[in-house]
Amino acid sequence: MSQLKKLASQTAIYGVSTILGRLVNYLLVPLQVRVFNPAEYGVVGELYAYVTFLIVVLTYGLETGFFRFSQDEDKKEKVFSTAFISICITSIIFMFGMSAFAQPIANTIRYPTHPEYIIYFALILGLDAIASIPFALLRQQSRPIKFAIVKNINIFSNILLNVYFLLLCPYLLKGSHITLPFYDPSVGVGYVFISNLVSSIITIPLLFKEILQIKKGFDPVLWRKMIIYGLPLLVVGLGGMVNETLDRAIMKYLLPAGNDSMAQLGIYSANYKLSILITLFIQAFRYAAEPFFFSHAKSTDKRTIYAQVMDYFVIVCLGIFLLVTLFIDVFKYFIDKPYYEGLKIVPVLLLANVCLGIYYNLSIWYKLSDQTNKGALISMIGAGITIVLNILWIPVFGYVGSAWATFICYFSMMVICYFMGMKYYPITYHVKRALTFSSLAMILFIAGWYSRIYFYPGKMLFSLCINSILFLIFLAAVYMFVKKDKLLTSPASH
Repeated sequence: MSQLKKLASQTAIYGVSTILGRLVNYLLVPLQVRVFNPAEYGVVGELYAYVTFLIVVLTYGLETGFFRFSQDEDKKEKVFSTAFISICITSIIFMFGMSAFAQPIANTIRYPTHPEYIIYFALILGLDAIASIPFALLRQQSRPIKFAIVKNINIFSNILLNVYFLLLCPYLLKGSHITLPFYDPSVGVGYVFISNLVSSIITIPLLFKEILQIKKGFDPVLWRKMIIYGLPLLVVGLGGMVNETLDRAIMKYLLPAGNDSMAQLGIYSANYKLSILITLFIQAFRYAAEPFFFSHAKSTDKRTIYAQVMDYFVIVCLGIFLLVTLFIDVFKYFIDKPYYEGLKIVPVLLLANVCLGIYYNLSIWYKLSDQTNKGALISMIGAGITIVLNILWIPVFGYVGSAWATFICYFSMMVICYFMGMKYYPITYHVKRALTFSSLAMILFIAGWYSRIYFYPGKMLFSLCINSILFLIFLAAVYMFVKKDKLLTSPASH
């Protein structure tokens, strides 16, 4: 339990401020969906789908490689220098290349009148990739306070710029002819991207002290070892981004002619954001868990610790799933009425992210055992499922098909990763316990979701009361489990 408390505290330190910042950033969704119509917001959803895909390419597995090779105390500085210099060189080449070919790229993705979007995103991606290794150094050195401060400066500067360009400037210009600095109404959606770019620029000087630790220079031999370890993780990351973002990138190409494809994309993107709470928890957990898992790689009870971590991870994810689905009548106000038709996909996307989180937890086996090629194989299988199902289902079911494709993909990866792990790096996870809590969560969800629709439609207050009782039942079950688990793992029990 002491190890679990340590991981929980690290997750809290890394995560609370990051989650707070991201939740505040999440408030940009109701602002943006009210400023832009679904078709315009679809542009934001599509281009950020490319960003999440390309950032994986630009870091090519060196973040995890940094944790893996910096376990040796004598090599930490050399590992950091080598990884940072490598990513700097490739990022600079990427930024110049994308900017030089901005117009042809804009033509290809059907934004011929906006090549500036390509330049904005090239700079955002390059700068974020360069910052990734200094951020990894902060995590490796257990310096969560600076990590959180820099991350939140990035987030809050982005928020303030969005508010300035999308809310304050249009309000001040209404009925007046004043000139506002750095504002042109015709830029429109472009200001979402400009705000992100400025916040990425601000981040680099804040990490200057960490960047100065490149004094050990570049080690070609070490670099080759890190690349051999990291390249399969690049495939893992690319597969993950295919699974997460491909649907938004290709939806407009697959929907039937005459269908308002950008509006459907906007509705899908907005409702996808309602699964953000699970995503935020997973992100906070990964910040703390990856260095935590590597630090316990040589301990004798590591497999017991990993199994216990999984128990509590599953419980928290299921709790978040129930929180959002049972109180969807509250969460839906984060988006606007034109987007409400997509609420039906929110439970599917939430369950998909639960499966993804469990997969991330399970995947530690191939990172610890240096079998990252096995992780690449699982990721490729998942990407294949995503591609095939989206191509088959989007033309027929629209964004609903994308949601179910996401769930089937993540569920399949979770199952495959579990059985491969049991073969190559066995950990005795408490599967029956996870299935019991999952079954309870599904029963409570079905009772709350469908009774809300069929038995008391339109009676929001009554619905919230009933669903609060259902949520309390889940919390009571969790309390009993935690109490029993503490008794079983206490020194007195041994």
